[in-house]
Amino acid sequence: MSQTLLNGDLNVSRETLERLIKFEALFEQWSKRINLIAESTKGEVWQRHIEDSAQLLLIKPDMRHLIDIGSGGGFPGIVLACMLDDNKDSRVDLVESNRKKTAFLMAAKAQCARNANIHAKRIEDALSSLPTPQYVTARALAALPKLFELTHCHLSNGAVGLFHKGRGYREELEESHANWDFDLVIHRSRIDTESVILEIGNLKRK
Repeated sequence: MSQTLLNGDLNVSRETLERLIKFEALFEQWSKRINLIAESTKGEVWQRHIEDSAQLLLIKPDMRHLIDIGSGGGFPGIVLACMLDDNKDSRVDLVESNRKKTAFLMAAKAQCARNANIHAKRIEDALSSLPTPQYVTARALAALPKLFELTHCHLSNGAVGLFHKGRGYREELEESHANWDFDLVIHRSRIDTESVILEIGNLKRK
């Protein structure tokens, strides 16, 4: 028997669904004590945050090794780790410098995402010491030019960026083109009609 996410388009095992439900409960518990997401979305954790993160596996079903930067409340990093946990070859590195959020991520790893590796460091310090993954993810972290500065060590070395962006993404792309060359695929969000996931490859500084 299997369960579904995203209106049935993403099939997951019962064990995976149980991990995600456990993560949601843990998130709700911790978010009462520390600020993990915007107050306005606290009543919509499953769709606005968990499913929004999970849709990356619809875009890249081959995903096995990723680095999530600025992981914060675990989106998308812990969600993806929960979904990849059955695969022994998977590796999910989460980078977060905030001590309270790191404590939450460690609790999430212990309870439902064993394949997650938590790096309690600044992004600039962590990325250079990690091996280049298949994908680098970031959600609600920084404008695209800043993301390029942070991740170019991997995106110029074969990794692909998957960055959640809102309605202002066109302006961020235009600003980025001033200093960077890159391949781009725009994926429309399954959760928010005004949002996209930007797929960035072959990043090169001009």
